[in-house]
Amino acid sequence: MKKERDNQKEMSRRGFLKAAALTGVTLCVSPALEKVRAAEKAMNGRPSAADQNIPDGMAAVRERWTLGSGAAEFVVSAIGFGCMGLNYHRSEHPDERAAIRLIHEAIDRGVTLFDTPESYGPFTNEKLVGKALKGYTNRVNVTTKFGHKYVNGVQVKTEEDSSPANIRKVCENSLRSLGVESIALFYQHRSDPNTPIEIVAETVAELIKEGKVRHFGLCEVNADTIRRAHSICPITAIQSEYHLMHRTVEESVLPFCRELGIGFVPYSPINRGFLGGLINEHTQFSPNDNRQTLPRFQPESIRKNLRIVEALNAFGRTCGCTPAQIALAWLMHKGDFIVPIPGTTKLSHLEENLRAADIVFTAEEMNELEASVSAIPVTGSRYDALQESKIQK
Repeated sequence: MKKERDNQKEMSRRGFLKAAALTGVTLCVSPALEKVRAAEKAMNGRPSAADQNIPDGMAAVRERWTLGSGAAEFVVSAIGFGCMGLNYHRSEHPDERAAIRLIHEAIDRGVTLFDTPESYGPFTNEKLVGKALKGYTNRVNVTTKFGHKYVNGVQVKTEEDSSPANIRKVCENSLRSLGVESIALFYQHRSDPNTPIEIVAETVAELIKEGKVRHFGLCEVNADTIRRAHSICPITAIQSEYHLMHRTVEESVLPFCRELGIGFVPYSPINRGFLGGLINEHTQFSPNDNRQTLPRFQPESIRKNLRIVEALNAFGRTCGCTPAQIALAWLMHKGDFIVPIPGTTKLSHLEENLRAADIVFTAEEMNELEASVSAIPVTGSRYDALQESKIQK
């Protein structure tokens, strides 16, 4: 039954969809729903949409949000695209032509932010993205990363390398692989205990002056590292894991980013697909899928954590939304400086993800969702001990 909210001036999207269900209206987006959506966002103070000539009813991201501030400002689509799974770490993946076609679909649907690093493959993911974005670089931006150590093309997993020489080497390699004249946003992938962050920031600042890099970012670092780096070279964005099953960044990193005007890019925003509701304890991961090595994706952990997915299902059933959409919409409501980068290999999931940008929650609904999920303990670590040791606390 439709939930009345007499004390509010507007009806939330959740309330609208409840009314639509009662009147037999389908969830296919119509011109009328487009008008309702635009009005809702205007009344809720969400950023205004850019006119991109995207057909009404198409699953798309129409809004542009800003990462960073001042000279570090970087305007991107409100949802980006994480490219890793297109050919790395995710079981079966499409062939090159299909992967390129999917990236083009994302571009046509308003996505302007595509994320990759040298380490996916290694090197092959950057080259795939470079092929896909050829001819589109005036419409989109690609971000990549440096910092892992390689010897003869093999990663030394126990060490990192953010020495100035390696940063410059990676930059040149990435420019060639991506086929671009400058890297839109260059992240340090993991901190290097042997290279002070000030030296890292100085090196990237030099690359920015040389026109090879436009913006600077860091991954999985703490507030102190952000402060020190930002004082040398303004940071545009921090990229770290953040979703309903992992909210550690809310303790200090997110408030610090908000204070300094730094953007935040959550990777694995659907917890490596788990919050999409299609994984259970019987799921068999391929040998090339790194989830089989992660404690949180072992059968017993999966079985216990499915209670969280069911909480999202229960919440979503009242508004016609999938668990993945609820997870993404929740992130986007945590701040308009937060731009998630979900990845997928399927057009249907791309459409599903992008429709999350249309969902509007009230503060009451956000509290309800967070309370239902936080009441369920999360079982299993997100990484193994070695990978976890590279995350700054």
